[in-house]
Amino acid sequence: MRIVLATIGSLGDLHPFIAIGRALQAQGHQVLLAIPEDGLAKVRAAGLEAVAVLPSYAAVCDRLGLQPEQVAMRAFSDPGFVVDEILLPSLVASTAVLDRVSAQADVIASSIFALAADIVAEKRGLPLATMVLQPMTLFSTWNPPHAPRFEGMRHHPRSVLGRSWNRAFYALARKALRRRYGPKIDSVRAQHGLGRARGAPLMERGRATQTVLCCWSAALGALPPDAPLNADLVGFPFFDSESGAEEPLAPELDAFLQDGEPPLVFTLGSFAVVSAGRFYDEAMMAARQLGRRAVLLTGQPGAPRREGDCLFLDYAPHSAVFPHAAVVIHHGGIGTTGQALRAGCPQIVVPHFGDQFDNAARLQRAGIGRTLLRERFRSGQVVEDITRLLSTPIAREAASRAALQIAGEDGAVAAAHRIAALRA
Repeated sequence: MRIVLATIGSLGDLHPFIAIGRALQAQGHQVLLAIPEDGLAKVRAAGLEAVAVLPSYAAVCDRLGLQPEQVAMRAFSDPGFVVDEILLPSLVASTAVLDRVSAQADVIASSIFALAADIVAEKRGLPLATMVLQPMTLFSTWNPPHAPRFEGMRHHPRSVLGRSWNRAFYALARKALRRRYGPKIDSVRAQHGLGRARGAPLMERGRATQTVLCCWSAALGALPPDAPLNADLVGFPFFDSESGAEEPLAPELDAFLQDGEPPLVFTLGSFAVVSAGRFYDEAMMAARQLGRRAVLLTGQPGAPRREGDCLFLDYAPHSAVFPHAAVVIHHGGIGTTGQALRAGCPQIVVPHFGDQFDNAARLQRAGIGRTLLRERFRSGQVVEDITRLLSTPIAREAASRAALQIAGEDGAVAAAHRIAALRA
């Protein structure tokens, strides 16, 4: 089969699609990833074909006349910024490219944020697999998002009345999304001979969707009772490489991990790190106050450097580092969350935007971690939270149970089988 995988976003969005693409390729299928320009080299190094359907992050910053950290801060403070200033301005071009490369496709699989995929799948009569990477984007009335702009919802509704309240909240949200984004999306649909879209952008799946693949483990959260009937929980699709190819650990990191007690690991992933502020300064001070070793993944180019018991690196594969960690302190992106769960690590989540708040709440509810708000990330508070987390075996035991469950799953292979079953 010829299968097109379309996604946008940071490495937490890209890596699952690389994992699924490799699984499909191993099953004998032809795979093409339609992605932002930044990811082309990585995807090709991973052995897959790729085409750019969105400009690079640097090109977006240039178009907006903003520095990378300014764009990141705008995204953190305004949930609509990414759609208004990045996705919609590129929708005409991205739809044209995706339409061209899908001419001979049998199936399209895409994230809910790849807005062009639904247009192209409907136009060409192709089955569409919608990949849901973040649990909150199921928008359940039984388990609604723990995130800014959703504070007014009943987060643990025990009655029909509570769930009715949540349905009413979603109805208003859908109406607002249709009003804000519908006309622009419908304009692009019209260029491809389609009528108005059905449903609300970003919240509802379009006509072409035949299956909804939920790409996380039940260790993070089971499907709610009101999940779509065609939804399937497949597990995390794991991929972990900076370049896309197989990579050995930096010798400095390998030696550090082997020489001493389990370190604290601090990371802000691939997007929040653009606007890290004092995160790593406070992290280093907290580690020193605790008298603990630490690995700090800063996203800053340069050779590894060591300051006392703290090792600073640009990047390191989470799958190789996290199993050695005492605690992982991170931003709560779904990719980092999944890797820390896989490693059996207690976690402290410092959410910055989007689903990170919801992922943090799920970890806390499962007893695996704690949430520390970004504005409260100061060394004293970090010390207090790490001490609490390590002073009881509950978090470690809960994390070990999650890791055991994930060890029996293969989200990439499971998703690949379901996508391949969708031949038109």
